[in-house]
Amino acid sequence: MNTKSSFLRTFLLLSGFLLLISIGGQAQTQKSDVAADFPFMNPNLPLQVRVDDLVSRMTLEEKVGQMQYTAPAIPHLGIPEYNWWNECLHGVARNGVATVFPQAIGMAATWNTELIKQEADVIATEARAKYYEAVAAGQRGIYQGLTFWSPNINIFRDPRWGRGQETYGEDPFLTSQIGKAFVQGLQGNDPKYFKVISTAKHFAVHSGPESERHRFDAWPSLRDLYDTYLPAFEVLVKDAEVYSVMSCYNRVYGVPSSANSFLFEKILRNDWGFKGYVVSDCWAISDIYSFHNFVPTAEKASSLSVRAGVDLACGPEYGALVNAVKLGYLDEYHINTAVKRLMEARFRLGLFDPPSMVPYAAIAPSANNTPEHRQLARKLAEESIVLLKNENNLLPLSNRFKTIAVIGPYAEDTSVLLGNYNGTPSNPVTLLQGLKTEAGKGVKVIYAKGVDRPEILASRIGESGKIADDAISAGMEAEAMKIASKSDIIIFAGGISPNLEGEEMDVKVAGFKGGDRTSLDLPASQQALLEKLSGLGKPIVFVLTNGSAIGIKWASEHVPAIVESWYPGEEGGAAVADVIYGKYNPSGRLPVTFYNSVDDLPAFENYSMEGRTYRYFRKQALFPFGYGLSYSSFVYSGASLDKTLVSANESLQVSVKVKNAGKLKGAEVTQIYVTQPAGIEGQPIKSLVGFSKNEILAGETATITLNIPVSRFRHYEPATGQYEIASGTYELQIGTSSADIRQKIAFAVK
Repeated sequence: MNTKSSFLRTFLLLSGFLLLISIGGQAQTQKSDVAADFPFMNPNLPLQVRVDDLVSRMTLEEKVGQMQYTAPAIPHLGIPEYNWWNECLHGVARNGVATVFPQAIGMAATWNTELIKQEADVIATEARAKYYEAVAAGQRGIYQGLTFWSPNINIFRDPRWGRGQETYGEDPFLTSQIGKAFVQGLQGNDPKYFKVISTAKHFAVHSGPESERHRFDAWPSLRDLYDTYLPAFEVLVKDAEVYSVMSCYNRVYGVPSSANSFLFEKILRNDWGFKGYVVSDCWAISDIYSFHNFVPTAEKASSLSVRAGVDLACGPEYGALVNAVKLGYLDEYHINTAVKRLMEARFRLGLFDPPSMVPYAAIAPSANNTPEHRQLARKLAEESIVLLKNENNLLPLSNRFKTIAVIGPYAEDTSVLLGNYNGTPSNPVTLLQGLKTEAGKGVKVIYAKGVDRPEILASRIGESGKIADDAISAGMEAEAMKIASKSDIIIFAGGISPNLEGEEMDVKVAGFKGGDRTSLDLPASQQALLEKLSGLGKPIVFVLTNGSAIGIKWASEHVPAIVESWYPGEEGGAAVADVIYGKYNPSGRLPVTFYNSVDDLPAFENYSMEGRTYRYFRKQALFPFGYGLSYSSFVYSGASLDKTLVSANESLQVSVKVKNAGKLKGAEVTQIYVTQPAGIEGQPIKSLVGFSKNEILAGETATITLNIPVSRFRHYEPATGQYEIASGTYELQIGTSSADIRQKIAFAVK
């Protein structure tokens, strides 16, 4: 194509896109000549004036319609329909092709807040791209809007919870920092408009069991509530300015979350100053009268929810509000308050303004699923991978391994790339594909499944308790043993999948229930095959897929190399191959504790933190929180503080020298923990208060400096009902995991 025709083609494409945006912008308001004259359509008026004007023109029925996630159009005001429900846990979800990043638990394993913020910005770009494409096509359905119900910042207090994969792990501080970065990336930094709106969920004490979530009543101690379950939400509200919060299904202290004034009125709005809107979890308001039996009718349940501060219903329940007002259960004033919050959100997304005024309106549909976004997904996956074991430096693989046997149920499976709440990748890379691509010339990669996925095996078990067709399983195992015996090394891809753990699932597999887990063990069929493969005497690399900790004690003792890959996203197979072959030096760190077995834990239904997570777990962990190996080794020295006596309103500057004593450049995650003065009842063993991920060249020494506010050392005091910072002697522990402390420094708070 010559230069002139190329220019013409580009001009026509650009003109077409600008027309699309113009049409989209007009479609946003469906404005008539009358509507155009209303004050709320004047972008030069103050926001609150516009909101008040718009709501004043609505009937009660119209207002109530806007308080449901399927908000209908209001033609006489030129307001189009809008569906509030959208998802972007680790990429734009449930709306066709989009970049799929690692599952949230893997995002946390990066310990890289800047990278997470960059990811979220890309997700918001793809969200805008898809939104404008949908509007131009006259589509305004579910999963097509700009209000996203992510992130999930519940504390992953127990590995049995199937939705723990959606969280950023077990620690309140790590969760708050990863969550803050994600929200800031999604919502953008424009002073007037949100790129998209983020929703922090599920407020506030919610982490299983899934099978009981519609009936369950959580009663944590006030100390656990304020020191563990609330801090991440507080950071996202106060620091990240998240504009939406979602309630949970269960009760908290006897009151359903979606009707809980203590949570939403006292804590969220009064104590923290939250200015955005609250949405119920889906059909959670129905639970108030259908399962919790808290009140008998939809009218009363809906009234309680609105009074408590829940502005938007994911579900049909708020259809009862018109009758509730007529019955006197609440005043129209309460309705107005909720609708104004919701309409302000739509104004701040730019949905009632000319596209020329909204900086994000220039995002084209072509900005979705780009090669650059795919590369970012690969980088996220690389940084999320945790090297759990590397005996005798088996990894990275050397060229002495000419024949590689890849075995296991998840080597060629795409579900373990995606997790849940995921989009559709255009070209997902499985582990087998990644290894074949990376192996290069002269290396033979051979594959056998060896054993079926647990859910497939379970479906073939007959009334006798035996597998319906033993010949199938025997044949698969025989093939795996055959190729393994001919190989130089075995790569075993096993673990669990999102077909087994997740949200309220009907799973009939031993060790799993309702989406949760009843056992932490590796599925028995995989364990048996792994033991037989080990008996061949060949080196084995175990690539683990999972969204929650697995009790792989036998493997930790008998398998020389273990790679934790989580659910690593569309580029997961390529990223794992990068780590195995040494193209990337692993830098992921565990955001959760790996326990030896379920016997190490208190009852799942018990919401007390005692005996859970590294902060309160007093036994020996299989792999501790913060743990992860590298192909380099790091030496710590020279830790210092800028002062050793501080007051409650000051900060500590902490410095430590970290030397890369290895032969490869690598990234180290420097972690800082604090221990409280003796005598404070119910305090954690230690708590993370700072971390920094830094790439250090081989042989070089970096000075890592962190500024840590003394306010991070607070604890909740039930006697006073306030956070306090105790006077006395504290200890900072600096290391490479919660259990591998390299430097300690004492200081005092006066």
